[in-house]
Amino acid sequence: MTITIDIDTARRFILGKQGLWPGRRWREPAGAAAAMRAIEYLQLDPLQIIARSQDIMLHSRVLDYTPGLWEEATYGRREFFDWGGWLAVRPMDELPHWRVVMRREHDGLAGDSRIARMGREHAEAVVEMRQILRERGTVTNRDFAMTTRTRTDSYRGRKDSALALYYLWRTGEVMTHHRERFERVYALAEAVAPAHLLYESEEAEVDRFVIKKEISFDGLSRVKRTAEGYMGRGEPDRAAKSLLGQMLADGEVIEVRVAGWKAPHLALGSDAAALAEVSAGRVPAAWRPLDGDNTDEVAFLSPLDPVSARGRAKVLFGFDYVWEVYKPVDKRQYGYYVLPILWGERLVGRFDSKLDRTTNTFVILGLWLEDEALGRDEAFAAALGRGFRRFVSFLGAEKEDATAVNEPLLRAQIAS
Repeated sequence: MTITIDIDTARRFILGKQGLWPGRRWREPAGAAAAMRAIEYLQLDPLQIIARSQDIMLHSRVLDYTPGLWEEATYGRREFFDWGGWLAVRPMDELPHWRVVMRREHDGLAGDSRIARMGREHAEAVVEMRQILRERGTVTNRDFAMTTRTRTDSYRGRKDSALALYYLWRTGEVMTHHRERFERVYALAEAVAPAHLLYESEEAEVDRFVIKKEISFDGLSRVKRTAEGYMGRGEPDRAAKSLLGQMLADGEVIEVRVAGWKAPHLALGSDAAALAEVSAGRVPAAWRPLDGDNTDEVAFLSPLDPVSARGRAKVLFGFDYVWEVYKPVDKRQYGYYVLPILWGERLVGRFDSKLDRTTNTFVILGLWLEDEALGRDEAFAAALGRGFRRFVSFLGAEKEDATAVNEPLLRAQIAS
């Protein structure tokens, strides 16, 4: 089955799949968990400049979201778990599938064979950490002084104990019990996950699951991440292509051609009805917002939001966006922690900011519009003002400083 759509439909569909169009359709705290499921992979990042990326991501999707609700759902209620070299939160009920992927990492069958090699090179420390976890229940990397450990030269850790714990985590023997200042506190898997989920799914079921998971995450996908070793068959690209052929024939996935895009993309067969609704100019019933939409109030996207990160903003919105946090100061075009501004279904600008914690003031360091005319647009100004007021409340700031905003109309709305 092949569907042909235009770029506007593709954009709305991808935004809608990710819970960003036409507006917020969940409310905390249960809504945070629902949004995390819709996102598929809630990528985690430790940086906290104004707020952590994962909290900003959920704030843009969930009414009344407050920082840390993702942690309550993950480590408090155990509805999710975190895992992976590409660190993301995943639903706990998916654990049997991921345990197969973890075992493939243990056996060196996955794409990142460094994990299996890490286990072999630090085998004694692995045995030691396993025993300590059985005795203590939980441990952190900080529990082991550098002076008592063998020094290593790895970006994953400078001590053999750190690498041993990481290896046990990646291969599924241990899980993140909770986090302290974002640092993992490890425990044996049986102390974290429900007992009925500590088994492995069938191999073929897992291969299908991983492909469908990625397609759902992208909305419209080229299915690239299977090459990172999730297939675990020695030739993951070839295996993925063969399986995709079967899934297309079975209708589990469908081919979508977008006008202006050279390559065909894939969508879930179960999303065909939503695609048809969006293509017809309608909003699927499940996507209807609870309180207004993104034309009434802008949303700010996290630096790692899947709809705009890693070059996708250019493809979907014609919006050049690069997260410049790791660039030298003199190489940055805009700023350290710049967030895109979503108005309706378009990325219309960006801003850099900081949270002055000494005065509890949210400070806008710069705001840049794609179209200068928006600076005189009263509807946009009102939507921008509402977005910033919600954002300042989310951050817990007492004041805001918008003096760096050049447009008088926008500055007045933000400061009101």
